Amino acid sequence: VQLQASGGGLVQAGGSLRLSCAASGIMFNRYNMNWYRQAPGKQRELVAGITSGGNTNFAGSVKGRFTISRDNAKNTVYLQMNSLKAEDTAVYSCNAYRLYLDKKNDFWGQGTLVTVSS
Repeated sequence: VQLQASGGGLVQAGGSLRLSCAASGIMFNRYNMNWYRQAPGKQRELVAGITSGGNTNFAGSVKGRFTISRDNAKNTVYLQMNSLKAEDTAVYSCNAYRLYLDKKNDFWGQGTLVTVSS
């Protein structure tokens, strides 16, 4: 299983970035997909998630600024980040999660660094 995140970089406050996470080795359309982030010295937090059925949820701190979407044909999940703030600076990682017949499948990709300059 591989989850390959990309799209991070340096952006000024108020700017936008789109992160992508391409999955392989899993039946992508059956997995809930999540984006997490971890800022220096802080705990990892859930930023956004999208279920296999397309339902989404967001952390309060990003609601209205970030959107999450998925393209099952491309086995890819996206995180569109707008109106970025300095406090959005973190390493962003994607996660694939599925609970099936009481068995949890939980996969992580490497992170991509997002740096927002103020």
